[in-house]
Amino acid sequence: MALSVFDDTSKKPTAPLLAARLGPASALWADLKRLVTMETGHWNEAWGFTAQSTGWSLRLKEGDRVILYMTPCEGHFLASFALGEKAVAAARKGALPASILRTIDASKRYGEGRGVRLEVRTAGDVRDAAALAFLKLSH
Repeated sequence: MALSVFDDTSKKPTAPLLAARLGPASALWADLKRLVTMETGHWNEAWGFTAQSTGWSLRLKEGDRVILYMTPCEGHFLASFALGEKAVAAARKGALPASILRTIDASKRYGEGRGVRLEVRTAGDVRDAAALAFLKLSH
């Protein structure tokens, strides 16, 4: 089963389908996109299907650089990041919640950075995900 509720490579998610699957979390989805936009001033968004195991996700990009991956799930979504070691070091020095730091420390390392994934179910989760997006933008 894919991480995303959208796992059919031939069917790109639409706004109505996304809202239906996210339910009340669709407001959180919009809030996170708005917060990232306020910080960057502009961004590109693109849906992508990486693999059957992950399904469709929305990528928020600054130029060609992906800042945030948003993966829709049933009733919530995942905010994912590839954090380089400079961003990880900055996270440890910043004011992030201990739970987020534990998530970063437990994340698997890849060539492009640590794969950090947060479940977004509340406004507090949106703030945490936005904080990581801002951290990535600055490093």
